[in-house]
Amino acid sequence: MLATPSGSPACADDGRPRRLAAQLADMIPGAAAIRVSLTDPTQTWPHLHAVVKDEAGRTLELGRPIARVASRWILRVWPEVDWMRPHTFCLADATLTRSDLVAAERGR
Repeated sequence: MLATPSGSPACADDGRPRRLAAQLADMIPGAAAIRVSLTDPTQTWPHLHAVVKDEAGRTLELGRPIARVASRWILRVWPEVDWMRPHTFCLADATLTRSDLVAAERGR
């Protein structure tokens, strides 16, 4: 996609998050939200990390390849986001929010 001198896409694609949510829902049955960051607690260096939750808030187990693919797709849709902070991608409404803000809204 062509970019303007400012570096932003020449034509914004507002449907991208919705298409991504549909693809991820098909790829990971039962998933409701995916928490993504570059700070895997088991790694020293920045490393993709994803945690998938179902509607009830239970963690779904994923294989490493699927977790990596899902994380990369989400990072590519929002390249401007600070991924050192975890973000949660809600598949129901295709929104991305910082995970610490989601916890604050729930009163934690």
